[in-house]
Amino acid sequence: MRAVVQRVNFSSVEVDGKRVGEVKKGLNVLLGVGDGDTVEDVKYMAEKVCGLRIFEDEEEKMNLSVQDVGGEMLCISQFTLYGDVRKGKRPSFTAAMKPDDANELYEAFCDLVKAKGIHVEKGVFGAHMIVDIQNDGPVTILLDSGKTF
Repeated sequence: MRAVVQRVNFSSVEVDGKRVGEVKKGLNVLLGVGDGDTVEDVKYMAEKVCGLRIFEDEEEKMNLSVQDVGGEMLCISQFTLYGDVRKGKRPSFTAAMKPDDANELYEAFCDLVKAKGIHVEKGVFGAHMIVDIQNDGPVTILLDSGKTF
C-alpha cells in the first residue's frame, strides 16, 4: 500500500462537476492499493498516517499529528501510485490490486482512520476526480507499507 500524504489548509474533490468531499486543516491522502496488500498493510498505513508528526507545535517544530491538531483527512483512491515506468514511457499498472479488492482495503483504511476520531471525507473510488489541494508548507510525505522507501 502506498500513500502520498500532504499537510493542507484546504483540500476538495469533485466528480462530474459536483464537490463530493472537502476538508480544512488536515491531510490530503492519495492512497494506492497494491496487489498482495492485506489488512495488515491497511493497519500499518492507518497508524502511520494518523501518527505522522508533520504539524507545527508552539515552537514551530513538526511535533504534532493530525490527531493532535484536531485536523481532518481527505482520502482519494489513487491506483496510479503503482504505475511502473522503469521500461519505456507508458506506465504499467500490473502491480495495482484489482478494483473490487482494492476498494475493500481503501474503505477499511478510511474506517480505521475514522475509528481514531478523525473526520474523513472521500473521493469516489474509480471515478475521474478533480482534486484541489492547498498544500501547507509545502509538506509532502511518501509512505509504502512494504517500506521500499
